Amino acid sequence: MIVVRARLLIATLWVGSLWTVGYVVAPTLFATLSDRVLAGTIAGSLFRIEAWIGVVCGLLLTLLFCFRTADDNAPLRKTLLRLTLAVLLCTLVGYFGIQPFMASLREAAAPGGVMSSAAKTQFGILHGVASAIYLIQSLLGVGLILKLRTLR
Repeated sequence: MIVVRARLLIATLWVGSLWTVGYVVAPTLFATLSDRVLAGTIAGSLFRIEAWIGVVCGLLLTLLFCFRTADDNAPLRKTLLRLTLAVLLCTLVGYFGIQPFMASLREAAAPGGVMSSAAKTQFGILHGVASAIYLIQSLLGVGLILKLRTLR
């Protein structure tokens, strides 16, 4: 029972922080701060923290799926493991794959910010791809929570 509850607690922390940072905090920063460069810098820092939370939670969940509990069956455990790995993969691709390219564009455009430079289009495309991956990650996270709740 402890393993089942720990899985749900870790997944809820992970998905809850994912949704809070991506859909509440970051948009609030851009809506509240008049300096978009500052808002982007703060949001970037929060997404970095979120990525590391995702890596830790994803690895912990993966380890917890190694423990068989009385009420879980192999097919459901495999589905949960696949969902966990898919959410983790989104984190790795989005933050550790795409974000470094966005950061290098930001650094190259320094004074006026990336949106006032020639790299605006490239940054916009990368941001769009990263946003799509984040949305997929968020929806997979909801699926993970809903599936985990069936193990009570």
